[in-house]
Amino acid sequence: MCKLRIALQKNGRLSQKSIELLQECGIRFPNGSGKLLTESSNFPIEILFLRDDDIPQYVEQQVADIGIIGENVLMESPKDVVVIKKLGFSSCRLSLAVPKETEYEGPEFFNNKRIATSYPSILSGYFEKKGIEATIELISGSVEIAPGIGLADAVFDIVSSGSTLLSNGLREVEKVADSEAILIASSGLDTERTLLLDKLLLRIQAVQKAAAHKYILLNAPNTQLKSIQELLPGMKSPTVLPLAENGWSSLHSVIPEDDFWNVIDALQNAGAQGILVVPIEKMIL
Repeated sequence: MCKLRIALQKNGRLSQKSIELLQECGIRFPNGSGKLLTESSNFPIEILFLRDDDIPQYVEQQVADIGIIGENVLMESPKDVVVIKKLGFSSCRLSLAVPKETEYEGPEFFNNKRIATSYPSILSGYFEKKGIEATIELISGSVEIAPGIGLADAVFDIVSSGSTLLSNGLREVEKVADSEAILIASSGLDTERTLLLDKLLLRIQAVQKAAAHKYILLNAPNTQLKSIQELLPGMKSPTVLPLAENGWSSLHSVIPEDDFWNVIDALQNAGAQGILVVPIEKMIL
């Protein structure tokens, strides 16, 4: 039987989020500590756990059919793979940071400076576009300490909340690129594996849609049904069911969560009562 092989990062936050995504897609598999290859019991898929930097190469060489990585990994080391989908988690940015007491007036500050980073290719490309000549010091980890020990004048690294920079006496001054988790695939998938990937994508999209939408239930006087329905930007139109009390109905709809908060006051002013907002587990359009 044909199986799809997916490569995931073996540890770290991206690894955990990737595992959670597959589990939310209804894919069950053992995930014991130190396990490098496992197999789903209810979906034709094998999971490889690798170093994040190795995943694009494994996918390019078709050792794995697909993989989940940070977009920054592919930007730093491009491979012959296809970006299938942005996954909406593990968002971060790649930014330049300087010691917090440093006077900074713009990118020209970095001319003739030493910059510590684990992403020399991305940084070189940025400096080339800006016409900046600087010395790039390649460091595989703990980039933030470089200015403090005299190795560099500034750093270029991944930033999420910025707390790591602050704790090391640095401040972010230039965002170079955004990054998030992406699903990549080999450019040479055969027909059978392409069909399996399509099935997996359907599940992923159902999970993502569900996370961004909420199921809303409310009671409303029949005299206000039309105005309340106009306030609910549902997928098509709300479901309307009569209540036991004459002159009242229950409205059910699925709406983007942000839209709900934008119209909550208007719904109440229009006479809506007993408003319930319920999470959706899966959503298939």
